[in-house]
Amino acid sequence: MSVTSTYPEQRSAGQNNRKLILLWLGLLAIPLVAVILFAVFQPVKVVPRIGLAPGFIFTDQNGARLTNEDLRGKVVIYNFTTTSCTAPCVDSAPTMQGVQALLARLDTEGIPVKMVTISLDPERDAPQRLGEYAQRLGADPALWHFVTGAPERLKQVVGGGFGLYYKQEDDGVFEFDPMIALVDGNGILRAQYKRGLPDVDFVARDLGLIFDEVRNSTGAGGLVYEAAHLFACYATY
Repeated sequence: MSVTSTYPEQRSAGQNNRKLILLWLGLLAIPLVAVILFAVFQPVKVVPRIGLAPGFIFTDQNGARLTNEDLRGKVVIYNFTTTSCTAPCVDSAPTMQGVQALLARLDTEGIPVKMVTISLDPERDAPQRLGEYAQRLGADPALWHFVTGAPERLKQVVGGGFGLYYKQEDDGVFEFDPMIALVDGNGILRAQYKRGLPDVDFVARDLGLIFDEVRNSTGAGGLVYEAAHLFACYATY
């Protein structure tokens, strides 16, 4: 009687199983390696998503209503000041003038941009005075809005929403640190320039990154930008 050994078949099956396991491990390793490479080399840079920008209903220099919904779909640069801001108050208006000059020469490729100055002093900064202030700054009325609102609402929007805290002294002078904020077309707060007023070049760089994200984050490109946010691929100053 002859006996046929099954050892060769068992060895072959075992080798096939090992190959299959190695294949699956290789397939599982590909996304892990891709994630590591993305995190290390950061091929795409983004501006952080800080949080939802506050909603508001304010009155502009023409006595018309301006709301955050009116600005939806537009990239918006905000500053916060008063028309009577003089030393020692640090006025952010010159920086905004620089931003306006930047936008005049910057190719946004059709992405709409607006500028909004929010006055912290509604008692004195009525629409007429805001209009005179806008003229002194050479503001383009199609681009740059000047607004204010009720004191309690300003506190909620500026202090609670944008994180800029201020107070009015007994002599009527407002005490606050200068700040410029950048909000994208989805109403997401993307930058708060708080550590002194930013160089216009920094604003230009951040605007450029947001423009790139808007243009390229459709389809598969959207996954790349979501990964960039996930791994905090932020441009540094």
